[in-house]
This record gives sequence, structure tokens and C-alpha cells, in this order.
Amino acid sequence: MFENRTRNYGIGNDLQPKRDMTRFVKWPKYIKRQRQQAILMKRLKVPGVINQFTRTLDKHNATVLFNFLQKYSPEDKKQKKARLTALAKVEVEVKAEGKAEKTEKAAAPKAPRSVHFGLQEVTSHIESKRAKLVVIAHDVDPIELVLWLPTLCRKKGVPYVIVKGKARLGQIVHRKTTAVLCVNEVNPEDQKALSNLVNVGVENFNNRLTDALRTPGGGGFSNRHNVLVAKEEKRRIREEKKVKK
Repeated sequence: MFENRTRNYGIGNDLQPKRDMTRFVKWPKYIKRQRQQAILMKRLKVPGVINQFTRTLDKHNATVLFNFLQKYSPEDKKQKKARLTALAKVEVEVKAEGKAEKTEKAAAPKAPRSVHFGLQEVTSHIESKRAKLVVIAHDVDPIELVLWLPTLCRKKGVPYVIVKGKARLGQIVHRKTTAVLCVNEVNPEDQKALSNLVNVGVENFNNRLTDALRTPGGGGFSNRHNVLVAKEEKRRIREEKKVKK
């Protein structure tokens, strides 16, 4: 009933059975670099000053933080253009009617409160202690750009948090990526939310910086190594049993 037909897998003949073709894929160079870097970070011993960026804010607090930051997202180009246009109209009306300068300033629309971003600007706010909360991305490349920020924040008494990741921070400020943000001023109704986030930053990051700097990372082994070690351990146990007999 069933005939045993020999299959020919040559070109233009029978189709080969479906299988996992992952190892045949030629991945882009940036993906290969990411994977190789991840493996090296697991295998090699990573200094604590670098390993501290693997300790990020937990998911719940991160969600609360990003919802808070979204309220203080800087105005985009359209919003800024509309505000400046309204400001120009007010100035023209003031000059035409001869009103006082104080009345002009009161009527003119002001720029909304927003987060500050950019490494130099945030560093300036930290050193002057104007920053109430600093948010650092965990995947900045090269990491040396923000390696010293946690130490500076603790020295100046400024709360900070480390979050995932630079692309998510970039969405807050209408950019592809951003290494660091800081919050200086908030509206009165958001003062309590800021205080809660500050307490989270102080407890989880500022107060634990010393332990984080002393805790190295990496030093793990591959699955192949673990299999070989387990195999060798089984062989040793078998030999010991033979000797006892």
C-alpha cells in the first residue's frame, strides 16, 4: 500500500524538510556586535563601576516615573512656534497701544515647565544643586560618558535613578536617544509624586552606591562549559564507586 520512495534533494528536485535555519542567517554587523558584547559582559569580570548600570529601576516604579516625565515633556517645534507667534502678537499690541512692560509680561504666554536633557546641561544643574531628580539610561555607549554621574549625584546630594533605556528617554524629549534627564521644577499638584520618586531614588541608588561599586559582575560560564563540568563530575563519581567495590 505504501511505497518506499527514495527522495532526491538535488537542485530542482524534492524539497528538504523544514528545519531551524538560524545558523545560516547572515546577521547585520551591529547585531553581531551586540551579541558578542553581551557574551563578553557575561564571561569577563566586570568592574563594579560599570556593573552598577545593570541594576535598574523596577518595572512598577519605572512606569510611574515615565508617566511623570511625560507630563513635563519639552514642547515640540509646532508648540514652540505657536507660543512664539502669540508672544510676538502681544509685543506688537503692547507697542501699538503703549501699555506698560509689566502688563506685556503678564499677558505673554510663558514656556511650560519641562525636563532638562543633554549631558553638559544636566551636569551643570547637578553641580549647582538645581536638579531635584536625575534619570540616567543604562545602555549609554560609550559608557564612559555617564560613568561618573552616580558618584557626582551622591557627592552633591542629588537623587538619581538608572532606567532602561536611552531610546525610551529619547521619546520624552522628542529625540531618538538621550543619555540623561533631570527634573528641576514641577507644578504644585505634582510635588507629592516627585517626592515619592526622590525617596525611591535615594533608597535604591544613592544609599546603595558604595555596595554597587564594590560588587563586580560577569564571571559566568557558557552552557557548553557547564555540561562538560557535569559530565566530568559524573565520571569522577563512577570511578569512586568502582574503587570502593
